[in-house]
Amino acid sequence: MVAARASIQTVGFIDDYCHAYRSLFNDVRLFECFKYLHLGMLSEIPRKSLPEIAKATGLKDGQRLNHFLRSGLWKVEQVRETRLWLTKLLIGEQAIILCIDETGDTKKGKTTDYVSRQYIGNIGKTDNGIVSVNAYAVVEEITYPLIFKIFKPRKRLKESDEYKTKTQLAVEILQELKQWGFKIKLVLADSLYGESGNVIAALNRYKLKYIVAIRSNHGVLLGPGEKVRRNRWLAYEQKLSRRCSETRYIREIIFGKRRVIRYYQISKKAVPDPTGEDSWYIMTNLEGKIQLKLAPLYSLRNWIEYSFKQVKNELGWRDFRLTDYQSIERWWELVMSAYLLVSIQANYFKLLTLDVEQPDNLGLTANNFELPQLQKHSFWTVGTSWKSAPPALRFPQRIGRSKNSFKQPKNYYSTLCILLSY
Repeated sequence: MVAARASIQTVGFIDDYCHAYRSLFNDVRLFECFKYLHLGMLSEIPRKSLPEIAKATGLKDGQRLNHFLRSGLWKVEQVRETRLWLTKLLIGEQAIILCIDETGDTKKGKTTDYVSRQYIGNIGKTDNGIVSVNAYAVVEEITYPLIFKIFKPRKRLKESDEYKTKTQLAVEILQELKQWGFKIKLVLADSLYGESGNVIAALNRYKLKYIVAIRSNHGVLLGPGEKVRRNRWLAYEQKLSRRCSETRYIREIIFGKRRVIRYYQISKKAVPDPTGEDSWYIMTNLEGKIQLKLAPLYSLRNWIEYSFKQVKNELGWRDFRLTDYQSIERWWELVMSAYLLVSIQANYFKLLTLDVEQPDNLGLTANNFELPQLQKHSFWTVGTSWKSAPPALRFPQRIGRSKNSFKQPKNYYSTLCILLSY
């Protein structure tokens, strides 16, 4: 019996990471495609199409990668299970802040599965596109991708499909995360989920703390003689993306008497907003003196959602040229896997720049899988600016005819780790 050949090496930290998935691919050529796609998604090419990834990684064309996605003998569920297992292994027993949000991207034509004219949150209007519900975790200022589920519009359902709303998909995600054993200390979500009785019921059933957006006309039942009162505005310092801060205002709205669920109005500008036209309205079951802590926690959702979507798009979330959802799901799962790889590297960089010791739960070792220490990586350079932040993600461009010939590019792919950490 002839022993299977070893897979072609790419970049050390990518090979080390992908090794955790090796047992999922019986054919070494499939495993090589798995690595090439990670390599291409982390590359500097502006559009992560299969032909461009093939060109960047030294393949003749994108047919091999296309076959891997469309008909390769591997299961997307197993890749997802391994990714979530690695995530749990990385964060250990730490509780997560869970963000639930939807991602929509415009798509032309009607041949792609589940593309329909629907509301696209990314552009803030109705258009032809595809939408998914996503969940991601925040642990010590680093984001980690968790689960995504495609939204299937009623008019695009197949015979085997069951129609589920976005809020039903969110409840399913909560159930799966609880089954996985993730410890959730806080859930953040926008008004689509805040106004959903099913989502709030699920959060209460799992005894989860939450801060969710609600509409300005959100209804609350009042008892006989009860009135609505608005407390005085309180100023707080809102940290902005440029590391500066700005004074903002928040006040509590009490319906009758204060209850377990509490309601707040947050001014979006540096002045109180008595008209409510330029405010956020939120609902929470957090207890105690939370008023000055509440707004920064909620605003965390906006920043993280922005960075989450930016990183996904940089990795090629919307760049697929596929029409069947089985292939699209595979593509999206690989994007999530590449995202986790960036999260791991961002975690290491954060520890190094803060000059703290590496905690034990980052020393991942399982099935001969070890995450590299960036201090020892050949591409690592010392520095704390955003340009030097993720040098382990520098993409070595292939030169010559040798499949193992690489060189460092002149321009470095250096935005992802910064987007991941806030």
